[in-house]
Amino acid sequence: MNNVTQLRLEPVAPPSRRRRAARIRHKMIHASVVIAAIAIVGLAGLAIQQSLGERGIAFSFGYLSRPSQFNVSEGFATTWQGWWPTFAEATSASTNLQMLTVGIFNSIKVAILAIIFSTVIGVLFGVARLSTNWLIRQAAFIAVEFVRNTPLLIQVVFWYFAVFLRLPAVTGGTNVEKWIVFGQSGLFLPSLQISDGTAAVSLALVALAIGCMVFACSPRFSSGRRFALLGAGILAAGTGYATGFRMDVALPVIGRFGATGGIQLSPEMSAILIAITVNSTAYIAEIVRGAIEGLPKGQWEAAAAVGLSRRDTIRDVILPQVFRIILPSLANRYISLTKDTSLGIAIGFPDLFNVSGTVANQTGHSLETVLIVMAIYLVISWMISAFIHVLNRRVVLDGVR
Repeated sequence: MNNVTQLRLEPVAPPSRRRRAARIRHKMIHASVVIAAIAIVGLAGLAIQQSLGERGIAFSFGYLSRPSQFNVSEGFATTWQGWWPTFAEATSASTNLQMLTVGIFNSIKVAILAIIFSTVIGVLFGVARLSTNWLIRQAAFIAVEFVRNTPLLIQVVFWYFAVFLRLPAVTGGTNVEKWIVFGQSGLFLPSLQISDGTAAVSLALVALAIGCMVFACSPRFSSGRRFALLGAGILAAGTGYATGFRMDVALPVIGRFGATGGIQLSPEMSAILIAITVNSTAYIAEIVRGAIEGLPKGQWEAAAAVGLSRRDTIRDVILPQVFRIILPSLANRYISLTKDTSLGIAIGFPDLFNVSGTVANQTGHSLETVLIVMAIYLVISWMISAFIHVLNRRVVLDGVR
């Protein structure tokens, strides 16, 4: 008699159901981790509040609405009149919250300028690191390596104490207009100012013209739509000019007691801006160099085969691909650059960290102020990451995720 083994087949869930169950399980694990983290933070907060209460220290944020009782060297305090913000010089009568906004704007101002300058100069130095000219290549290598191997704090101190404070004072016998003034009192640049009496309609037309021309540069639209947007922008700009829109160039004026007018960058801001720009330029140059060397050599050979010069190859073939590669690395560099603005405290620049330290010392609410500063830096970092993420999704190569 033959033994016959009977196999019992169990029903197998369809793949879609298994994927759904795995996704639900994954989300539940993430939710559990988030809930546990929130619980730990909440328990730590309660413990800190109880410990402070035993010492007679109240944990609250009411001190933000009280007068600051100190001044800052530069920056404007923000006040709200309904839905419209107004800016005025920060004084000791400004609240602690307004002083923190002064520090936020100063930090963001330096960060944005440093990001723009370091990106442009860093790309140039990254390309120079691979130049066929031996002198240019070695000079770029020495400059990049010297900056990367020097602490940023030392660079900040060098630019402030050894450069700006050693410059001659900006003074003159009579009022003399110049395009650029560079001296011990800082850097003065020309500024554009809208003429007095310009109507709101003219401003709206010029803003419409700028918007049309920006959209006309977008590759998302067909050539016909871009041509129409360009024509509409030119028409709006001409109408705005005809209705009285004018802009004047305000030049710095050197007087007996210093320079006035135009855009003034204090020696503290100039030093921190130059130091962070130079430091970030070196790192971005290495990022660009590595990305260029990581591209297949066939890109260079194909460009040479169709008769492109080396300059045209770098501009039209290499750099467009490099920017797609280096965006995540640039995001990390930009975030570090933004946090590096806190080193302005070494030279008295009223950035967020410097102002928050003064607020904490004046009010005694160190913990609350530190938490606010940490949250602000976190939000700024998230904003930079989100912007680069959106930009990366728009320029990423097809099929690359």
